[in-house]
Amino acid sequence: MTGGRDERSARPYGGAVTLSDTTTDTFSLTTATSVSAADLADSAAARADRLDAAGTAWGERIDARRDSAQLTYTVNGQGVGAVASTLRAGRHEFAVDEPAALAGDDLAASPVEVALGALISCQVVVYRLYAHALGIQVDDIDVTAEGDLDAARLFGKDESVRAGFGDVRLRVRLTGPESAERYEELRAAVDAHCPVLDLFQNPTPVTTRVEVAAG
Repeated sequence: MTGGRDERSARPYGGAVTLSDTTTDTFSLTTATSVSAADLADSAAARADRLDAAGTAWGERIDARRDSAQLTYTVNGQGVGAVASTLRAGRHEFAVDEPAALAGDDLAASPVEVALGALISCQVVVYRLYAHALGIQVDDIDVTAEGDLDAARLFGKDESVRAGFGDVRLRVRLTGPESAERYEELRAAVDAHCPVLDLFQNPTPVTTRVEVAAG
């Protein structure tokens, strides 16, 4: 396999694999300016079909061989400009930068904003998955994430504080006809199964290897 997810050959059930092994189709994220009730119904039905198919496929895959659930993600990045980066994840490319106050050109979201964005997007995925699995109707999802960071550690002025977020707050707004108790049941399921929330809440081992090339 080529691209940013994994440089090894894709082998079904062959140890660590990538999500590219299970990709079936593509979806445009272009948002229409107006959406009819019929379009919304079609979209909900299409989403249900996708969730059914994904749940069935992964369930059968994992039941057949437990280690097929072990996935390896790879993202490659290069420094550009003052402090910006261009990143590649599979076939997708995106930029990350900093505002002028942090020596950047403000051409893209900052690394910590991207981290919050990853948390939001993962929450949306898992809310959709578990709403479907639990039979809880969710029409719309809107998530806001806020994180508090003490920049004194970044600039070497105070080594007693964390370099990263000291506190993160998520506000999830759901639209739908269910009771508050059902949506609380959904929230608990999402919080127990969201991968990026787990990254924020629990220590993750990180190994760094620096390679120096001749200039």
